Amino acid sequence: MQINEIFFSLQGEGQNVGLPTIFVRTTGCNLRCRYCDTTYAYHEGDEMTPADVVAAIQQWRCPRICITGGEPLQQEDLPELVDVLLAHGYAVEVETNGSRDIEWLTSLDISVSMDAKCPSSGMDHAMHLDNLALLRPRDQLKFVIGSREDYDYARDVLERYAPECRVVMQPVWKSDIALADWIVRDEIDVRFSMQLHKILWGDRKGT
Repeated sequence: MQINEIFFSLQGEGQNVGLPTIFVRTTGCNLRCRYCDTTYAYHEGDEMTPADVVAAIQQWRCPRICITGGEPLQQEDLPELVDVLLAHGYAVEVETNGSRDIEWLTSLDISVSMDAKCPSSGMDHAMHLDNLALLRPRDQLKFVIGSREDYDYARDVLERYAPECRVVMQPVWKSDIALADWIVRDEIDVRFSMQLHKILWGDRKGT
């Protein structure tokens, strides 16, 4: 499988924000979101086996793994990697962009973090919204919000599909939208999230 980077940091987003986490970032993505902050993962990477990945992460004493991208579901060896990590006792979260079927992921003892791309991403047409019915209470659904249109779109998705998972809304980095005010005013039951790693260390790799 193609691995872009492996690093140890704090989880910067979503339901596990602030927790020390080992990140395994895969190479390649089938989407091209306008605000993407990991474009370097589109093509850069090294071939590694699941055993290579496990050997690399064992330098850190951390029980949590986040497999991210790029889009991890493009990697043919992802099922093997997840199985190996679970066999080693790691708590595994897989982040996915919402464009591919996640049914096999939600059958495993892992957490799934799925995006639902909003209009400002330019990729909302690519969403596989049938996935929303598969998300479990342990999983999370994330909306990156860059405009009022995005917020209204996200609210409509939540009303139509009523997913059972936790829901996160996060403003596009450095945008000046009033997302927190909208959430409070409308009393919607979502978690407001900022990108903690960027607040702490800026917009750079390996954090």
